Amino acid sequence: MKLKGRAHKFGDDINTDLIISGRYKFRTLNDRELARHVMEDLDPEFYKRITRGDFIVAGKNFGCGSSREQAPLAIKYAGISAVIAKSFARIFFRNSINIGLPVIECKETDKIDSNDELEVDLERGLVINRDKNLEMKVKPLPGFMLKILKDGGLVPHFRKYHGFKLD
Repeated sequence: MKLKGRAHKFGDDINTDLIISGRYKFRTLNDRELARHVMEDLDPEFYKRITRGDFIVAGKNFGCGSSREQAPLAIKYAGISAVIAKSFARIFFRNSINIGLPVIECKETDKIDSNDELEVDLERGLVINRDKNLEMKVKPLPGFMLKILKDGGLVPHFRKYHGFKLD
């Protein structure tokens, strides 16, 4: 899986309430409506500036806070192709894979600025910053997680294979 897009940079400890505010996630179950408010409390114009395929790039502990799936769903339905961060809250990481949103652990997010053009090769474990001519090795996702992502998430994977298929 190869992804291309622009970086949108955020800092450390971005919690799920900053990703999608409680004033929205408790009001609607419509994923497309939630997407219009993604990252709004940090950047009110964020949704208007993103293009399908762009990336969220962050520091450590991205997605800390609640275990609700609305945060990764809002990101996915906003058209973000992946989140690249130094580290993730464990439940956010698993929820993201389960709903089909790639999450990439990259210790070198300090070398990425907002609006940098990035390419990500999930199978090879690479993030390429085209603007800075940098190639960064990242922690590759296990094969079964790549398969779930290719299938669009855990539910589509189960439907396709009538269960969980590792190989």
